[in-house]
Amino acid sequence: MDNAAPNSSSSAAATAAAVAAAAASGNGVQGGDRPEDPSKQNLAQVTASIQRTLGLLHQLNLNVSSFSSASQLPLLQRLNALVAELDTMQKLAEGCNIQVPMEVVNLIDDGKNPDEFTRDVLNSCIAKNQITKGKTDAFKSLRKHLLEELEEAFPEDIEAYRQIRATSAAESKRLAQSQNVLPNGDSNVKAEH
Repeated sequence: MDNAAPNSSSSAAATAAAVAAAAASGNGVQGGDRPEDPSKQNLAQVTASIQRTLGLLHQLNLNVSSFSSASQLPLLQRLNALVAELDTMQKLAEGCNIQVPMEVVNLIDDGKNPDEFTRDVLNSCIAKNQITKGKTDAFKSLRKHLLEELEEAFPEDIEAYRQIRATSAAESKRLAQSQNVLPNGDSNVKAEH
């Protein structure tokens, strides 16, 4: 039993060193990219701290499951290391400004996959988009029907209206192109590669 405590202690140190090296080399959340934004660096540091905390908890579990009076000192050292790492994690987390919806936290607390929240939000957006598209199509149909009825009643006025609309549309398009704005009013943004 006495040999188990030092070996697990060196194993914990090796695990913590491996996690720290992986975080420092960019392996992990960023997928190999070096974080350049300070918030991304903070997030990477918090993630590395979480990994170190998980490693310490695993080592504590091993120490507790094979506890003997001789392994009391390594157990206390790991407990102190865990407290220090949790303190470090809290300090690092203060630099991160991440908004997590309460629905996601509640799903995790209920033991469900947080991807369900993402799926539900996407399905809701798709449904609202379809409703909006239906309304837009209905207004287009109404406009077309009104123009047809007005053309039968006032053919000269509708022709003048169409000329005014064509001139206005051409002017809007020319202005949008000169200001790098799309005809619907959105800004045309070039992708940076």
